[in-house]
Amino acid sequence: MSPLISPAKIRTIGLTVFLCATASPSALAQSPADQIALGDRSYATLDAPSALSQYERAIAADPRNYEALWKASRSAIDIGSYSSDASKRQALFTRGEQYARRAVELEPGDAEGHFAIARALGKTALAQSARGRIRYATEIRSQALECLRLSPRHAGCLHVMGMWNAEVMRLNAITRLVAKNILGGKVFGAASWGEAVRYMEASVAADPERIVHHLDLGGVYRDIDQAAQARAEFETAIRLPNTDFNDRHYQMEARSSLAALK
Repeated sequence: MSPLISPAKIRTIGLTVFLCATASPSALAQSPADQIALGDRSYATLDAPSALSQYERAIAADPRNYEALWKASRSAIDIGSYSSDASKRQALFTRGEQYARRAVELEPGDAEGHFAIARALGKTALAQSARGRIRYATEIRSQALECLRLSPRHAGCLHVMGMWNAEVMRLNAITRLVAKNILGGKVFGAASWGEAVRYMEASVAADPERIVHHLDLGGVYRDIDQAAQARAEFETAIRLPNTDFNDRHYQMEARSSLAALK
């Protein structure tokens, strides 16, 4: 009587077991949690493209994964922020906004999704004309304020509100008047340089190691003719170690702004 399993079959099974046992972790299926963890490692080493790739793999495996969605939004915006290709830059901002909106649909009670929407819209708005920015302003403010309602010391949302006030005040008086009285942008009346300073100082206090907070606070001080305070913030931005993907760009801006003060 022939054996139930032939010697050839036994050898095939043995080889399969051996290959499975010696396969690298990347060759095996990874869970969304594993992919997010890999993305976090890439994010920590300032490798935003790799981080985005890992977060998007997690989303592909689990389209309702809130953490993967807001983190993918973050990395897409990081990559797009200094892209020299305008179409690629806007595509990344749009991608970041879409991920952020899906995140908020899933977890409206968490601050990170609202911050991600505000940040994505803010980046898109900066590429518009002065009047083009107006249509984004109301939702940017609304998302940032909701973020702060949920997490009052959220440094990113404090930053968004500081820059929202600053960017409104940087519009010329006629554009602000049109926005407020003709285009229905009543919230523009709430903007002031004082609020820009208050929010930006709060963002620095909440996360003093983040270079971009010092850079943008310095820009606000510069615009209200407080040169000494502006200089101190630019110098701090230059001195701090890089912890974000775009810190090298922020430091270049700080150096340029500092030189212009002298």
